[in-house]
Amino acid sequence: MTDTSAAGNPTPGQQPANPPSLRVLGQYVKDLSFENPGHPPVQTQPNIDLGIDVGASPHADGNGLFEVSLKLSAKASAGDTVLFISELDYAGLFQLQNVPEGQVEAMLLIECPRLLFPFARRIIAEITREGGFPPLLIDPVDFVALYQSQYRRAAERAQNGNGGAS
Repeated sequence: MTDTSAAGNPTPGQQPANPPSLRVLGQYVKDLSFENPGHPPVQTQPNIDLGIDVGASPHADGNGLFEVSLKLSAKASAGDTVLFISELDYAGLFQLQNVPEGQVEAMLLIECPRLLFPFARRIIAEITREGGFPPLLIDPVDFVALYQSQYRRAAERAQNGNGGAS
């Protein structure tokens, strides 16, 4: 008797011989900027404009290595006065092994930034506090929804680009 089904897949409850794995080999600040153009006393809650971007690229060494970059930007203003602008590019070096090709992109753009986010969030909170403001505590991010939104926009751009072709 064998431990695989007719299709060659492991039977239910049995782990595959080489399961997919994700390793964090390093994480680091690539770029950090904090501008404090004016610090007037703020009597009201400032308006905060937050931006999040995720990118991934293969590392030059190959071997399943990828650099994933999480970019956070925050601009606080009260009326027409800019209180602060903070930008962080926080990256990690990840190694993927035995990940099916169709799942690599989702792993890089969902799971990797999910692992980086708490560290990037802490850096933004500390830099705003050091700039003389209350710490900016960014709410948790749904990277699945962000990925799906980016995927839909890319599909729409591709469709619009091909819409006039016959």
